[in-house]
Amino acid sequence: MPQTRNARLSTTLAIRIQPRSSKNAVAGWIGNTVKLRVTAPPVEGAANSACLGLLSALLDVPLSHLTLMKGEHSRNKIVRIDGLSDDQVRGCLSRPS
Repeated sequence: MPQTRNARLSTTLAIRIQPRSSKNAVAGWIGNTVKLRVTAPPVEGAANSACLGLLSALLDVPLSHLTLMKGEHSRNKIVRIDGLSDDQVRGCLSRPS
C-alpha cells in the first residue's frame, strides 16, 4: 500500500531474485512478489546492485529512489521505491518485454 511521507509517495516491493541468469528480466509474479532474473552472481553485493539497477531501468526512476530494506544476503528482498504508487510499480513491472 502506498504511503505518504514528506509529500513523497513510497511503495514497498517484495522481490525474489534469481542470480546468474542468462539475462536481466522480470520473470513474473508469485502472488505479491515479483521474480527478477539478473546475470550477476550473488557475490559481494553484485546481485543486489544488478537488482536495483534493473528496477531503476524498468521503473524509470533514479537509483537514489530505491532502497534495499531487507534481504541483503537472501534471494527474498524488500525494496522501497520513492516517487511511485503501488499501482504504477505493478503496471511497469507487468508490461511485456
